[in-house]
Amino acid sequence: MQSQLDKPVLEQADLYDEDFFEWTRRNTELLRAGRFEQADIEHVAEEIEDMGKRDLHEVNSRVEVLVRHLLKWQLQPGKKSRSWVRTIASQRKGLAQRLDDSPSLRVKIQPNLGRNYQYAVKLAVIETGLPKNHFPAECPFTVEQILDPEFLPQVQ
Repeated sequence: MQSQLDKPVLEQADLYDEDFFEWTRRNTELLRAGRFEQADIEHVAEEIEDMGKRDLHEVNSRVEVLVRHLLKWQLQPGKKSRSWVRTIASQRKGLAQRLDDSPSLRVKIQPNLGRNYQYAVKLAVIETGLPKNHFPAECPFTVEQILDPEFLPQVQ
C-alpha cells in the first residue's frame, strides 16, 4: 500500500487546489523527513513569500489606522474618547509584536508612510466630516512618534 507521502509531486500539487490543509500537512511531513524531491516546492515557496506579504500588509494597515487616530486626536480635541486611546494603544501593541517577530519590517514603514498617510486622511475625512484641506499635506508624525507608546500629538 502506498503511503500518502509517497504520492508523486504532481498529485501533491493537485492537492494544493483541492485540500489546502491536507497539502500543508503532507508537505510539512515531507520537508521534515528531508524528502525535498517529493515536496511541492513551487507552491511551498509561494506560500512562504505570501506570508511575508501578509506581515507587511498587517504593518501597513496598523500604521494607517494608528495615523488616522493620531490625526483625529490632534484635530478634534473635543471628541477625544477612550475608544481612540484604546485603538491607538492596540495598534501600537500589534505593531510592536509584529516588529519583534520580524524586525526587518521596521525599515518598510518609512517608504510606505506617504501612501498610508493618504489612506488615513481619506478615512479621517469621512469619519470627522472635516475637509481634506484641514489635514496636513504630508504626515506630521515621524515613524518614531507613531511607534512611541507614550506619544500623543499636540492639539491644534
